[in-house]
Amino acid sequence: MKKHYIFQSVLLFMFLGLLGCKNKIELNANLKKEAKRPNFLFVLVDDQSPFDLQTYNPASILETPTISKLAEEGIVFEEVRHMGSMNGAVCTPSRHMIMSGRTLWHLPPSAEFQKQTDPHEIDEQTIGAIFNRAGYKTMRTCKKGNSYPGANKQFTVFHDATKRGGTDETGSPWHAKQVLTYLNQREKTKEDDPFFIYFGFSHPHDRRDGTPELLEKYGAVNHRDKNALPALNEKQPQLPENYLEKHPFHHGHPNLRDETRVSGVWENRDENTIRNELGREFACSENIDIQLNKVLAKLEAMGELDNTYIIYTADHGMAIGRHGLQGKQNLYEHTWRVPFIVKGPNLPKGKRVKGSVYLLDVLPTLCDLANIEIPETVEGNSFTSVLNGETESMREVMYGVYCGGTKPGMRTVKKGDWKLIKYDVLEGQVKETQLFNLAENPLEYLPEHGKDGELLTNLANNPKYADKLAEMEALLLEQMVHYGDPYRLWNQPQIN
Repeated sequence: MKKHYIFQSVLLFMFLGLLGCKNKIELNANLKKEAKRPNFLFVLVDDQSPFDLQTYNPASILETPTISKLAEEGIVFEEVRHMGSMNGAVCTPSRHMIMSGRTLWHLPPSAEFQKQTDPHEIDEQTIGAIFNRAGYKTMRTCKKGNSYPGANKQFTVFHDATKRGGTDETGSPWHAKQVLTYLNQREKTKEDDPFFIYFGFSHPHDRRDGTPELLEKYGAVNHRDKNALPALNEKQPQLPENYLEKHPFHHGHPNLRDETRVSGVWENRDENTIRNELGREFACSENIDIQLNKVLAKLEAMGELDNTYIIYTADHGMAIGRHGLQGKQNLYEHTWRVPFIVKGPNLPKGKRVKGSVYLLDVLPTLCDLANIEIPETVEGNSFTSVLNGETESMREVMYGVYCGGTKPGMRTVKKGDWKLIKYDVLEGQVKETQLFNLAENPLEYLPEHGKDGELLTNLANNPKYADKLAEMEALLLEQMVHYGDPYRLWNQPQIN
């Protein structure tokens, strides 16, 4: 009997020992799981107005189910803007600001003078370098050119090429393939360090050569004939609500490529041309959505999706017929604003916030989310307080620039519902002021749109709003001084 009790006691101790080991193993596994650092997938598309997407414009016929699902499962920012450009290639300073977190007038020379790509001290304080030092594995694919070369080369793995064709090898699938190849290699080598992937596309920037099936879906053709117009098709998107055949005054950039020399559009602003070009834009944007879905599916299969922050945005918006313009060299909302969606670990789902964020705020926010110290060179602000629901927006006032053409160019400032745009171009030949109440006139209708309603137009010349105009003029000058704007407009005190 005594031996029996001894045997039972030994079994009990063995069981408790095994149980303790099991609990210890589970505890260690849980601690390891809790300590696992998040991954990042930063998705940047080239030239996309937020109003193309159903997330921002429910009337749009563009189908992007992957992006819509991201919006449903993440946080949609209503107001995210690029600060502007001193360069006709607006994407160049925009991408410098994204990479460095610096404001427009404090960027390396390559932001303005694209061929001046000598090494700069800021290069080592950009996304790739920062995340490399923090122990992340960094990978990048994007278009080649009109970017920030000094920052791009900081990524450990990068495959850049301009892909704006309508095939798997010449279009958006090529960029997805680079990311999928990278993820497959991580899986094969059992890489467990966290990753930062910069997933850039060359579309929907022109030439907007879509795939045959998507072009057919949106009733568009890859138009090439300067001597004929593309045919209208009932499948094409309708004209934008703020469409004009011509902008009421010159935009101030003579011989601007985006306004006069884009293949398939050129100087045409007729209904046939604009609807066909929007169809091409939509075909390219849906293909981006398809490629993004492939990458997200791969992350899910790897078990990494739930531990990955996904940021979807564009470098700037686009006109394509809105206000009689074609390009990105303007400061209307369709071009100054960008789409912006964030999904990730422990973030709210299905939420919309105002934001009032600049793209240059992206870098400090990424650092915060990764628990990385923000470099002293960064001038943007982390918007994690917006992500966490502590605040609705980052700032009360937003300022924007376009002076890639004749100087000083265009300036804008927004506060609350009010927005001011000023034009001082063509050696003083064009001096125009626009004042909008965006709550009542979100599409920035001009007199040329012929809308009924006192507020559905430019209010700058309406004496009832003279005080508001003076307030916004003073605010614009204040912002120009604050951000080190090297120019002044015709009715501002000049710099000595």
